[in-house]
Amino acid sequence: MLLSNKKEEDIKDYLKVEYPVVEIFHSLQGEGFWAGVNAFFIRLAGCDVYCPWCDQKETWSMKKHPLFTVENLLNEINTVETKHIIITGGEPLLHNLLPLTKILKYGGYQTHLETSGSNVFTGEFDWVTLSPKPYKKPHESIYAHVDELKVVIDNENDLKWAASEARKLPKYTVKYLQPQWENPASQKLVIDYILSHSQWRMSLQTHKYLNIL
Repeated sequence: MLLSNKKEEDIKDYLKVEYPVVEIFHSLQGEGFWAGVNAFFIRLAGCDVYCPWCDQKETWSMKKHPLFTVENLLNEINTVETKHIIITGGEPLLHNLLPLTKILKYGGYQTHLETSGSNVFTGEFDWVTLSPKPYKKPHESIYAHVDELKVVIDNENDLKWAASEARKLPKYTVKYLQPQWENPASQKLVIDYILSHSQWRMSLQTHKYLNIL
């Protein structure tokens, strides 16, 4: 592929950009629309939402995690057999994701964002999963990009929150309700709601049931 001099310079600059990384790993996607898909995960550090039931609280601070350049990440991705790259957190939109996603797109990878939408949308993505939280409402820039809405349900108020967020999204958006893992009662809430609201589907965290990353 022939690139202009400007694009070549952009690529060189993008490769040097650094991100704080909690972990990178190759596994199966455990939940939502792409459940069961072979994927490479990039879990970025930093979060400003602070869900009380969060199962990734080690991601909240950026300070204690190593910095990876885009080139470092690309080298790791190239060691595994997948084209599906999931950028998650923490809250990945605390960072400018354009350099990382530009390079991934140049490499022919499918880019997938998992976000609460709490900050301005950046990056080039083939799939965007929005998991909005009432603790910090999404930035308006996210809604036009959402392919999948996935709302964690802990109590009945969360069902109202899910319905209000769904009204802001394109009609093609796939809508999921996901029981809060530590609250067994939330499963019945989700099942009963979906039985009377057929536009919704259930998402389960199958990776936790199967004890895989």
